[in-house]
Amino acid sequence: MSDENSTSLHFYKYLCQKIRSEEEVRVRRFSYIIEDLGVPISLLNKITSGIKGEGLQLKGSDHDLMIIDPLFKVYESDNDVAPQSGRCIPLVIDKEDTHQCFTQLRLLNSHDLTFEDDKIKNIFKCRKFSSELYRLYHMGNCLRIFGDVFTSLFKIHGPCISNIPETHDFAWCLKCDKWILQAQSWVHRPRTIWPSPDLISKIISCGVLYVPIDYKGSSNENIQWRISFSVAEKILIFSFNHIQLLCYALLKILIKEILEKEEDLKTLLCSYFLKTIMFWISEESDPSMWRPDTIISCFMACLKRLIYCVEYSTLLHYFIPDYNLFHMRFDVDKKRQNHTYSEEFI
Repeated sequence: MSDENSTSLHFYKYLCQKIRSEEEVRVRRFSYIIEDLGVPISLLNKITSGIKGEGLQLKGSDHDLMIIDPLFKVYESDNDVAPQSGRCIPLVIDKEDTHQCFTQLRLLNSHDLTFEDDKIKNIFKCRKFSSELYRLYHMGNCLRIFGDVFTSLFKIHGPCISNIPETHDFAWCLKCDKWILQAQSWVHRPRTIWPSPDLISKIISCGVLYVPIDYKGSSNENIQWRISFSVAEKILIFSFNHIQLLCYALLKILIKEILEKEEDLKTLLCSYFLKTIMFWISEESDPSMWRPDTIISCFMACLKRLIYCVEYSTLLHYFIPDYNLFHMRFDVDKKRQNHTYSEEFI
């Protein structure tokens, strides 16, 4: 065994002690799955997302919950709308004047704008469903339940309602049961081995979610919704072997401990970008490369990919690659600073 392989093995054992072993990650994931299935919030479906839902417990990690709103169902077209059961309100995707990964949602053409709850009606701007008013609607519901003290404890943070220390994020979201056309190329594009056909089938059967956050700077930003692949991403993370998961955790630690201490840089890179990089590398690589005795070289490959993406302002969305997550995100100075800090590890 080479010195590099031996060092990697020692490093792997160290990381298993500090970040958690494969068995501990499995137990943590299972506990959150049981919690999601067994403790419904007023009969709502909830999904523990974020780093904790993925089975990791890192310093400063918050608790992310996605709550699927049962009052609404999203469809790609009017023709897809099935006969409604109960009080489910049908919303249809409208991509007019929207950016990639975002959409507007409108009420089904044949559906009347009459609701028992006037507060629901007030979320609509004409027949468009407002993401901004939807967030305020749920903030108002929480206020009515918990009283004025709620405003001093919680705030709207992006698509979420977050507690003031920002340790817990609650995102109410809408579900489309079908895999959408915008992401259809992901299903069929050429790849090596990962993800497997069975994994792809499992993912597309879960559909997609829509979260109430808009594309900043758009002329109609208050009525745009972002497409969320959180369920698909969680399934993909669960398919990682332990080396891939540890490399992902190391990237998060790098960002948290190094870059986020710099005021100018801390908001430029987030967990979602790191996860996206891991997905692309995993799809492009041979699964046999992710071994305990190669963990150092695997992590360095991930870090170099991150540096490359920042330098060329290019990180394509994993499911909708027409959308560049890094478009106009970094100016020359920010690139230089990111490069300097990242290069210290190479």
